[in-house]
Amino acid sequence: MKKNVKIVSMFAAAFMIGIASYLTITAATTPGTGPTYKPPITGTKLDQYTSHPKRRLVIVTKQGTIKLQLFEKVAPNHVQNIIDLAKSHFYDSTYFHRVIPGFMIQGGDPNTKDNDYSNDGMGNNGSNRLKAEFNDIHHARGILSMARTNDPNSASCQFFICVADAGFLDRQYTVFGQVTEGMDVVDKIVNLPDVTGRPHDMNSGNNPGRAAEVLKMYVEND
Repeated sequence: MKKNVKIVSMFAAAFMIGIASYLTITAATTPGTGPTYKPPITGTKLDQYTSHPKRRLVIVTKQGTIKLQLFEKVAPNHVQNIIDLAKSHFYDSTYFHRVIPGFMIQGGDPNTKDNDYSNDGMGNNGSNRLKAEFNDIHHARGILSMARTNDPNSASCQFFICVADAGFLDRQYTVFGQVTEGMDVVDKIVNLPDVTGRPHDMNSGNNPGRAAEVLKMYVEND
């Protein structure tokens, strides 16, 4: 029997632990209805996580632009990995293939470039795998974290942005950044409808297809 672990199931174990938390999330994720967004980490606390507070990972999508601060002090390999991939245009023309209102949006899969929905969530960036850099940063609204399989050391290129508190993922997934601008865009993306026609499944979420496309991804003030 082939051992083919699918990244699409990256939250399987975490869901078993935190499904109750997910079901009781009450944070507003509809654009324009929630409180004004503030990055979860600011001030002197930020100094613990980055030496480059003005550097931004910029994700230009069809719904608008998202800017993220990167935490290289606690997740240096994850930060360098996404910077290298962004600079090589790896993420251009991919899309956020898995969105779950009240939870997160997931993207970064090169398989989404082929418009075949059946393989979305299974892609990686080749043989390179990242060792876990779990840290004490809480998975709060606006946090950037890395997707993986059931193997803690299997992160590759897929990432997710939390739209609400997801503390049941703490110390199980590598946090490596936070949204500083464009959280309203993240909220738009998480509420996009599924385009695959498949039956609704809470774990798989919705796949918005090209409506959630990443037009380009780059680093500014590096």
